Amino acid sequence: MEPALILRTSTVLLVIAAVGGIVMAGFRFAGAGDRGSPAALAMLHGFLAAAGITLLLHAAATVGLTGMALIAAAGGGVILNSRWEQLPLPRWLSVVHAIVAVAGFILRVAATSTTWK
Repeated sequence: MEPALILRTSTVLLVIAAVGGIVMAGFRFAGAGDRGSPAALAMLHGFLAAAGITLLLHAAATVGLTGMALIAAAGGGVILNSRWEQLPLPRWLSVVHAIVAVAGFILRVAATSTTWK
């Protein structure tokens, strides 16, 4: 797979994952009670984000790209998933995860924008 296609594909996957993250944040901050967001949505969000990160890691290994902010956000997502099963996430932790993910995504889009021809 060529590097430009890898970047475009990972960007699309991360955009879809981000939309899912925004919907989940809406559940959390709109006061969905103790239920939190639907488990299927959380799993889809994580799966799509992991797929995008995996493509970025492949690109980093073959072409030399970096994506440390997104990898940090992914690590945070893994911690969020494993630590708070069945509990609503603390709002501050959701915000920190979102800030790191948005920063990493902005950096990724900046790198990808030169390949959208």
